[in-house]
Amino acid sequence: MYLQRTLKKEIHCASIGLHTGRKVNMTIKPAAADTGVIFVRKDLPEAAPIPADFRMVSDTTLATTLGYDGVTVSTVEHLLSAFSGMGLDNAVIELDSFEVPIMDGSALPFVNLLKRVGTRTQGKSKKMLVIKKPVLVEEGEGRAVLLPSDEFKITYEIDFEHRAIGRQSYSVVFSDKNYEALICGARTFGFLQEVEFLQAKGLGLGGSLDNVIILDDEKVINKDGLRMPDEFVRHKILDAIGDLFLLGMPIIGHLVAYKSGHRLNNLLLKELVRQEHCWEIISGDDRHEQPADLPHCKIPAFTILDAAQAG
Repeated sequence: MYLQRTLKKEIHCASIGLHTGRKVNMTIKPAAADTGVIFVRKDLPEAAPIPADFRMVSDTTLATTLGYDGVTVSTVEHLLSAFSGMGLDNAVIELDSFEVPIMDGSALPFVNLLKRVGTRTQGKSKKMLVIKKPVLVEEGEGRAVLLPSDEFKITYEIDFEHRAIGRQSYSVVFSDKNYEALICGARTFGFLQEVEFLQAKGLGLGGSLDNVIILDDEKVINKDGLRMPDEFVRHKILDAIGDLFLLGMPIIGHLVAYKSGHRLNNLLLKELVRQEHCWEIISGDDRHEQPADLPHCKIPAFTILDAAQAG
């Protein structure tokens, strides 16, 4: 479990994009150890690859969007969440659009694709970041904190003024089995008025009852209802796992979040990097690394300051 992993062979899939409503083709290819995850826009041959790195986050409105030099890839969190859940470290993702296909609104289709082709170890240890002291960010009513723990655990709480959601909390110890059984099938959700507003502005054109839990003023309007009573908070955990994947290595610690979202998750990673005394990095064979080795990725002519300003 401590060795880096990639796919045994490439994956092809297609589904509509959440915002365009148009078909998106995606190919996920194996990659060498220490590559990380890289997005490639095949529809823009001259565009530079975009690493899955928290410093590349350019927008967190409705989804997590990565961007570099005016080129973006949106709605990456469900796919990256599946990568985290299945222990995948290295891959190249080719797209012919600016967004990852929405599939059914959860990470389950991606998990099934990964299981179908399988993964393989690569003979090099993963690096893991161990939380030694609390790291906290707050914004408005939202807050997120990483606490010391001997395992990766997430405790999440949401509170919506809607009778079908209300206040929900859920806690899970991260493992591939727990992720697959308890988290990956939870779908994204939205409110009917918001969906109609977005679509009137030419956004969210791919959103439908096939890939979003939609609520009117009183209830869930999807014919088949919910997959689980607390599907809403479990999807927030799914998103958080995908957002934290952008650190570039697994976290050993306890994420406790209240009313958090994509923006706060990204702010938490930025604050984490600044607080060097709050963590240490180890490798799978327990060799300790220097804090300066924390996030590294192949970013051409790009600085952390640039990324922070872009976000």
